Amino acid sequence: MNLASYADLAVDLVNTRRPDGDDLHDLDGLRALLAHRPHLAGRVAHRDLDAMRELRAQLHAIFAAAARGDDDDAVDRLNTMLIHHPVHPQLARHDGPDWHLHFNQAGSVPDRYAARAAMGLAAKIAAQGPDRLGVCRADGCERVFIDTTANRTRRYCSERCAGRPSVTAASHREPSRVIVPMRDGGQ
Repeated sequence: MNLASYADLAVDLVNTRRPDGDDLHDLDGLRALLAHRPHLAGRVAHRDLDAMRELRAQLHAIFAAAARGDDDDAVDRLNTMLIHHPVHPQLARHDGPDWHLHFNQAGSVPDRYAARAAMGLAAKIAAQGPDRLGVCRADGCERVFIDTTANRTRRYCSERCAGRPSVTAASHREPSRVIVPMRDGGQ
């Protein structure tokens, strides 16, 4: 089991909120988020939707603290999540003869999601540091990401947002003047 891979759960959940909408506006949105995660499948109700929105806010606060360089706050928030959503690993053997770790399937969907996302972020921070967690720096974008660059230089959630600052800067420049030479010394 690659615990750090569960960090993507945190990114996916936080990024359900965008300036132009909220993918968790109803239960169908929550079901869509969970659709490709059979290990998190289960019946969901409105209380689960509310819990996932609260979890999204908590995870965003962790990314925001890390992005502003407040490692202690990010880790304190994450440790609080780990205490509130403990993980219960167990050994399993199903795709071959080798034993491997799985997380227990007990608890509500939001609790299982929170436990896995928190463990994933904890594993990522333990291996690479909190400065790998980021919030997009494009104006109006609050999407989060995990910086996987070798030199820790990622600043935007996507290529689209990375291009926005240069487009914005170019649109505010004074228009360039083109000087056309006159022919025959005319005026």
